[in-house]
Amino acid sequence: MSCSRRDFVSGASAFIALAGTTGLATHSIALDPENEKKPIRYAMLHDEQACIGCTACMDACRETNHVPEGVSRLEIIRSQPYGEFPNVQYEFFRQSCQHCTNAPCVSVCPTGASFIDKATGIVDVNPDLCVGCQYCIAVCPYRIRFIHPERKTADKCNFCRDTNLAEGKQPACVEICPTKALTFGDLNDPNSALSVKIRENETYRTKVPLGTEPNLYHIPFKLKEA
Repeated sequence: MSCSRRDFVSGASAFIALAGTTGLATHSIALDPENEKKPIRYAMLHDEQACIGCTACMDACRETNHVPEGVSRLEIIRSQPYGEFPNVQYEFFRQSCQHCTNAPCVSVCPTGASFIDKATGIVDVNPDLCVGCQYCIAVCPYRIRFIHPERKTADKCNFCRDTNLAEGKQPACVEICPTKALTFGDLNDPNSALSVKIRENETYRTKVPLGTEPNLYHIPFKLKEA
């Protein structure tokens, strides 16, 4: 899927939620001695410099979490081409749940089906409590939730909480990525690979001014010299 540069950056495309992005910054994670006492807060980093848009992550997510055709927990959005053949480059954007610390989908849910797991910080959905009202879908500023066509309940990425994580593995998308463009870990651990990578690289998050406190980070794409 390709789109114009204007759509890719502004968020006019139905699939891209880049509108409201704050400026790029190098994040500093304090080495607070109290960090070891904090609960786990899982987050993810997508390196747009390393991503080649192969969509292996999408396939692995679908297979591991039994996601039906027609819906998706994860999408990789491709930009318009930069340059001329044979020196053509693309940028790729990961579109998935941000696992917001201040998640509007949780606060709006009338049954408590949408919740933040206190042990991990993962935003998830309890299908036994979900009534399919779609309030969470309407309020999500990232437009990543959907109604599962078989269960008729809300669904989205949960970092493979019920599958890979339950088996002591990394999320399926992280494990399958051939270029190691995805890093997953505990943001409250200053020594985790995730925290180190965020600290050492220029990163951004989307729609930060909304106050959702998203936990999906991106290393921005930069054109490589031919």
